[in-house]
This record gives sequence, structure tokens and C-alpha cells, in this order.
Amino acid sequence: MADEEVTRVTSIDLSELTGKKDHVKAYLIVLAGSNVGEMYKMEDGDKIVGRSANAEIQLLDEGISRKHCKIRRAPTGDVIIEDLGSTNGTFANGDRIASHKLADGDKIQVGSTTILKFTYHDNLEENFQRQMYDSALRDGLTKAFNKRYFTDRLQAEFAFAHRHDSPLVLCMMDLDHFKSVNDTYGHLAGDYVLQTLAGLIQATVRAEDVFARYGGEEFAVISRGITVESAIIMAERIRHVVEQHAFQWNGTRMPITLSLGLAGLPNPMSRTPADLIAAADEALYDAKRAGRNQVKIFRTR
Repeated sequence: MADEEVTRVTSIDLSELTGKKDHVKAYLIVLAGSNVGEMYKMEDGDKIVGRSANAEIQLLDEGISRKHCKIRRAPTGDVIIEDLGSTNGTFANGDRIASHKLADGDKIQVGSTTILKFTYHDNLEENFQRQMYDSALRDGLTKAFNKRYFTDRLQAEFAFAHRHDSPLVLCMMDLDHFKSVNDTYGHLAGDYVLQTLAGLIQATVRAEDVFARYGGEEFAVISRGITVESAIIMAERIRHVVEQHAFQWNGTRMPITLSLGLAGLPNPMSRTPADLIAAADEALYDAKRAGRNQVKIFRTR
């Protein structure tokens, strides 16, 4: 009798596992590097990992080749990673590989600082991982990226732009007279303005842009691959969207405007990411001194 009960319980457990198997998906999670915390779903089709803008998983950290490695799903269902002749090699669990069948928990290193983890998740685990990612890298109020993530990404984007002599633009923006919003309508109204503003900006910038809350009522956008002159169009669009939006609090419309400052590469005055921030900040202050609710560009004196 005891043996029969054991057999019956074992059968139920296996059935449950079989039922869940179809819902389990493969993912790569960035454990270290400028994209830390990001998750990439390994669906059907090859995935190229590299610095190239055409790579499905684009990573800009030091030592990563344009087309560094490829991840593919074999006819057997196994997930295979293959090095694509990268300069610095692809490593799985510490060993340099040409081709490797990935197992749950495998650690992959590409470049000098980027470490990826291969894992299988069901939908519940995926949602949990994304929540952990958001809580670590996003501002709790506005859901924009936080300053830590902004700093890491700016360093990576700055190094990439310098190394490849490609354009990069930083836009710093600040809410005009935000203190008066808090003083007149209260801090809950101020929070509403910040949340709404962040949603408007996020919907206006490109998907590849990095939108972050820099601090207080100041926000920033990192835009790769465009010149300052081209970025003026984006900045003016943001300024116009904010100016025209009906910010309503307890039935009262609040006049909300935004001042923006742009600085970019290539620029011999910006030798470090801090230089680029200082230049964009100077342009932002120029916008405020000129009357606010406008866009200014950093010009070398």
C-alpha cells in the first residue's frame, strides 16, 4: 500500500512538471556591464551579440566586437552560443569557447566587463526579474532610469562615441518654476507633474534613447548616432509637448514649461563624460537666463 501511494504521488509531480514545461522560456540576463539587469528573451531565430547597431543584443562595453557571438536554437531545442571570431573571445563558465551548448545558470563573458547569465524562466519568474530590474535601475516615482544607470550608460556611450568618432548628444532639461508648483498646489501636485512629465518625454524620445531622472526636477536624455543640430528637433518636440499638455490638479490647470540644454560629440572641449554634462548644463542655464521654455545649444567660447 505504501509503495502504491509513493508511485501515485510521483506520477502527479511529473505531470505537473510536464504541464509547466511549455511555459518555460530561455533568457539572457546581464549580470555585469553597462546594461546590467536587462533581460533578453531567446525566441526562435539567431541572436547576434555585439557593438553593431544591427545586433539583436547590442552591448557597448570595452572589448566587445561589432559581431561578437551568436546565440541560436538547434533543431533539438538546445540553445547554442558560438563565437564569431571576436577579438577578445567568448567565455562560458570561465573557459574560452568556439561553440557551447548552454545550460541553465551558465555564465557568459564578452568583452572586459560584461557578464551574462543564461537561464530558463516561466512567466511568473520573468515578471519578478523585470520588477527587480526596474526597482534597481529606475526612479520609483517617474519610472525613468535613475542617476546611477544614467551615469553608467553615459560612460559607455561616451567611450563608444570617442572610439568610433560617432556623434552623441546629451540633453539636460529642467522644469521651470517647479518650486512654485509645490508651494502653490502642494507636493502631491508636484509628484503628479513629475510623473506626467516623465510619461510625455518617454513617449517622445526614440526607443534607443536613454531617458533618466538626473535629480529633483531635472531630467536627461542620451541620444547616440545623431548630431546636436538633429537633436534640436527632438528637444523642441519635447518642449512643445510639455507646454501644450493640460496639467490639471483639482480642476485647476497648471502652466508647466521646460528648459533644455544640448551638448554633443564630437567636441574637443568634452574630453570626459563629466565635461559633456557640464556643457549641457551650461546650455540649460543659458535657456533659463534667456527667459525659460526654450532650447539652447552649448557653443564653444
